[in-house]
Amino acid sequence: MTTTPVSQQSLTPTGDPITVIPRSRPGLRPLTALGGWPRRLAAVVRAALPLTAALLIWYLLTADNVVLWLRFDKVPGPVEVFHTLRGQLTSGSYYQDLLASVRRILLGFGLAAVSGVAIGMAIGRSRVVQSLVRPLIEVARPIPAIALVPLAILVFPTGEQGIVFITFFAAFFPVVVSTIHAMKTLPKVWEEAARTMGARRLSVLAHVVLPGAMPGIFSGLSVSMGVAWICVISAEMISGQFGIGYYTWQSYGLLDYSGVIVGMLSIGILGWGTAWLVERLGARINRWLPRNAR
Repeated sequence: MTTTPVSQQSLTPTGDPITVIPRSRPGLRPLTALGGWPRRLAAVVRAALPLTAALLIWYLLTADNVVLWLRFDKVPGPVEVFHTLRGQLTSGSYYQDLLASVRRILLGFGLAAVSGVAIGMAIGRSRVVQSLVRPLIEVARPIPAIALVPLAILVFPTGEQGIVFITFFAAFFPVVVSTIHAMKTLPKVWEEAARTMGARRLSVLAHVVLPGAMPGIFSGLSVSMGVAWICVISAEMISGQFGIGYYTWQSYGLLDYSGVIVGMLSIGILGWGTAWLVERLGARINRWLPRNAR
């Protein structure tokens, strides 16, 4: 079988070159013309491989009751956990716990995102606000959010409000710090160019400063979501009456170790899903970036 060269030149009787453009072979299309499904399929396979490997290792360690430096003889295996999960999927209390944790995350994280971006922009744009507010943030930032549980029990009338506050407190600082740094690293030439073309201060803030800082802000939001899940689960274990953290701790108290692992896996899946939503939202908002444009 012969192949057609990319381009071929010949001469006319007068000596002028003639460029022959090869015709594309019928029935063959480039990979990009087939759509994005091969790339999506490859991404799914890559994500499934480590999960499958971890599941296999878990099964082998628990099936053979391996006791080395770690003890796996009392850890429930995947089959036992699957039966427990199947039983929970038919229980209304399990879905109530899931919805309670998601609701607390959405409230606490949403409040932290809005207030953190607003305060971070104010600190990054104003020296007066920075001198007044930044010391308070730096004093409160090292305090672990879970250490506020006793104070939240005393201050807030219900445990639900206290858990939302703890979630907000944990998620606030990654957002505000990332916003401050995004303000400081924003190129000044963007703002100067907009002002030169007659843009007013609010227009510059809405159409130049905020969009330009969004990549850095969403980096903080991604970190904030993970921190929020850690603290909301811890708060539910200590003072909650329902929630996936409360379910996990209650299962441990009842020596239901399969239920403990079901709770852990539920937390991981919920955290993965909410982090994916934040990343997708960030990619859509920051679609002007060259990488997202591709």
